[in-house]
Amino acid sequence: MIRNIAIVSLSSGIIGEPFIQFEVERGLRRLQEYGLHVKFMPHARMGLEYVREHPEKRAEDLLAAFRDPETDMILCAIGGDDTYRLLPFLFDHHELADAVADKVFLGFSDTTINHLMLHQVGLKTFYGQAFLPDLCELGPEMHPYTRQYFEELITTGTIREITPSEFWYRERERFTPEEAGKPLPALLNEGFELLQGAPVFSGKILGGCIDSLYDFFNSERYPDMPALCRKYHLFPDAADWQGRILLLESSEEKPTPEKYRQALEYLKETGVFDAVSGVLAGKPMDEAYAEEYKKLLVEVIHRPELPIVFNLNIGHAMPRCIIPFGVPAVVDAGKQIIRFSE
Repeated sequence: MIRNIAIVSLSSGIIGEPFIQFEVERGLRRLQEYGLHVKFMPHARMGLEYVREHPEKRAEDLLAAFRDPETDMILCAIGGDDTYRLLPFLFDHHELADAVADKVFLGFSDTTINHLMLHQVGLKTFYGQAFLPDLCELGPEMHPYTRQYFEELITTGTIREITPSEFWYRERERFTPEEAGKPLPALLNEGFELLQGAPVFSGKILGGCIDSLYDFFNSERYPDMPALCRKYHLFPDAADWQGRILLLESSEEKPTPEKYRQALEYLKETGVFDAVSGVLAGKPMDEAYAEEYKKLLVEVIHRPELPIVFNLNIGHAMPRCIIPFGVPAVVDAGKQIIRFSE
């Protein structure tokens, strides 16, 4: 059972900004209602500019959270776009490998990069939710589907199975105090969609936000990111992907079909699609480009026998489940369920 949570800002430092404190207080209150003791790591609430300018302090917070014997769970505040800058401070002298401990680590979006850092040092992690987008939800409560998986994680330390949400929600247009307590309209969800291949397949899941994975290989956003990722061997090689299931979900930037295609082509060049046992793709935020993404997955991967399942409630579209990385999983698209076992 989780009792003590440490909140870290490994990408954006937005939870330190005055304009967002009304949301932070909502999330903190919800965590405390579970009986959890919450600690913000020293630099997590230092604000956007400070956190952006001090990747070494972000790394310091992560290492300290792992070293703290009282911390059971490390919860990411939110994603962002430059957590790759932590690499030298976590790997140059084996800092992360020496500090890492068996704790629950939960985050998504740009945190994809941190998940792959932790994969490299052998830690199983959890993908799909974060403090600000989920615990601080402006509705009268957390979305029920999101809450279900968060509660399972903090009470059992694991996730046993995932089924589709009955509903999904469009992104909130405004994040102001006036929005507090207003629920979002619920739209009917279609469930897991098998695009091709056998409906049942298995493997350990790994992956994350396709926008972040795109930046592994493309220098448009950060010119030094691909070189740093290569230097630290951050993207697993084809042998490491053998038999795994690749998870892909798209960000709030709603990548164009052209960018989505290029991201898939970058991944294809690594040999990942020849190695994995299947692909899982998340519902895009607001269902933007959903039909185009489905066609591109089939067309670019170009392996008709490889199972591809679309429309998982994971990542940037609300609500969100939680997917364990590094745990044996069996996907059954016909029965609409993914089961995990240790």
